[in-house]
Amino acid sequence: HNKQQYQRNMITYLCVNYTGRALALAIARALGAEGRGDALVFVGALGICVRRVMPTLQGKHEGQAVVCVDSTGRYVIPVVGGHAGGANELARRIARITGGEAIVTTQSDNLGLWALDTLAGQCGWSLRAPEDINRPKARDKASSLAFPSAGEIAVGNREIALFVGGEPTALVLEHRDEHTLRLEETCPEHVTVFRSFDEFLSLSREGDIRYRLLILVSSRLYPSCGIPTLHYCPRKLHLGMGCQRLVAVQAAEAILSEVEANGYAREAIGTVGTIELKKDEPLLAELCRLLPRAEKRTYTPTELAAMDVPNPSPLVMGKVGSPSVAEAAALVGSEGGYLVLPKQKGCVDGLFYTFALATERTLGGHIEIVGAGPGATDLISLRGRRFLERADLILFAGSLVPEELTRCAKRGAIVRSSASMSLDEQIRLMQGFYDEGKLVVRLHTGDPSIYGATAEQMARFDALGMSYHVTPGISSFQAAAAELRSELTAPYGTQTVILTRHGGGRTPVPDSERLESLAAHGSSMCLFLSASLATEVQEALLKGAYTPDTPVAVCHKVTHKDQRIFRCRLAELAETMSKNGISLTAMIVVGEAVGNRKGQSYLYSE
Repeated sequence: HNKQQYQRNMITYLCVNYTGRALALAIARALGAEGRGDALVFVGALGICVRRVMPTLQGKHEGQAVVCVDSTGRYVIPVVGGHAGGANELARRIARITGGEAIVTTQSDNLGLWALDTLAGQCGWSLRAPEDINRPKARDKASSLAFPSAGEIAVGNREIALFVGGEPTALVLEHRDEHTLRLEETCPEHVTVFRSFDEFLSLSREGDIRYRLLILVSSRLYPSCGIPTLHYCPRKLHLGMGCQRLVAVQAAEAILSEVEANGYAREAIGTVGTIELKKDEPLLAELCRLLPRAEKRTYTPTELAAMDVPNPSPLVMGKVGSPSVAEAAALVGSEGGYLVLPKQKGCVDGLFYTFALATERTLGGHIEIVGAGPGATDLISLRGRRFLERADLILFAGSLVPEELTRCAKRGAIVRSSASMSLDEQIRLMQGFYDEGKLVVRLHTGDPSIYGATAEQMARFDALGMSYHVTPGISSFQAAAAELRSELTAPYGTQTVILTRHGGGRTPVPDSERLESLAAHGSSMCLFLSASLATEVQEALLKGAYTPDTPVAVCHKVTHKDQRIFRCRLAELAETMSKNGISLTAMIVVGEAVGNRKGQSYLYSE
């Protein structure tokens, strides 16, 4: 009855015996109604599971994922569809639900290697069909290649066996994005990275290593190098087309053949674009049929006319309102890229068509502004740590960021402190690495968004057209609250936290944000950059809503090895800091929330 119900509801199927019914129901509730019916979870003995599903098994890349769970929930076994079907991950998920153990036997998983058969899907790439004449071209039960119905080319067992067997592998990365950066980060020892196919050919001929497998990530086509090859195509090419009315659909294959004749893979085409006027042309429809993973796009004459193209046409301008269709559509689709194949012309049965090909700009240099956290080396984010590990230049705020944080730098990286450098010197140093296509990490203390002096740097990056991003960090006010074991927003007390500083420093504070004004709120207040002005801080706060008995905590070098924390009343703040010699790198936390244990919210109320 339960099996029938779950099948009707189109959620994950469950085949159960009587003793496994409660467990099956628990798994179903925890998984939720996913609405796909794309996996079979069998609760019972593995032998029964295998006999029941064997008649339905298809090729490696077809059919449902099958997972078997013993009736106690102790063992969760992916039976088929480990990678391609998602059975391995589903097994891990169920094991977390039951408190059991996922018995994953896939070799690449257990060795921590990339799953080559799902890599294209994970990265949003296409996998080009192998051109080895010795490979079967159609489905064959004896073949190691299976062609899935979804249109994705399957990875053969031969390539996977070579890779997981630790055979020398060449990884050619002619495209650079977040996915290829991740491949570099997690590169196994038996894999050598090359920046171009030509570099691979020249170095492999000169070196002693004989590579057994080539993994190529590129939109370009190359001749066979004589070893098994997996060609992943990032969909970064953009095809633009224009045509006279009702051009024969045979032109579509002619266009794609010409693209390949010029050395570009059709599988790398991510969009097919044209002017709105041509949205119903049979040629456009045929191109989209031949490129099922490419997105069809149509553009207004205004959008196309805004593009600067090498081959504008007054005739086209007079007919459609834009001096270019094919080149302009390709460039609009590339979003700031450039043409690799300018306008080409063709003719079928006396009717003309045009096409052009553009590519997105691959990642060149990049600057990542990283929040180092409050000081402890294990309080930087995982993402921040990864950037530090692969940076070519680490420029860190040496007066505040512990040097220990930079010791994870890769071999050959340059590590410099910015403590003695002007802003102009910092920008020149970073720009030098950036212009060479390298990765720069600008490492700031705490979180870069709070007193990080990052806006002035980002203004320079914007003016220079440089690529940059920010990785947030844990701020010292958060670290102070953690060390104080205090919630800065107390139920029935303060519900506001003010992050500010005293205005006595070199950078002025607006009159509307002076401490006397902010103190009128009586909320939790965290004071940065104010340790040298303890007396002024105390006087200003006492002019507001705070009483002399208001709790205060002074957190000196919070989370550093020499951290010190002092608690006192507001009336004792200046004396406490003076007596303990604190005049720098201290977070001052003020308010009734410090150490508060009163009140209870309604969040978990019955």
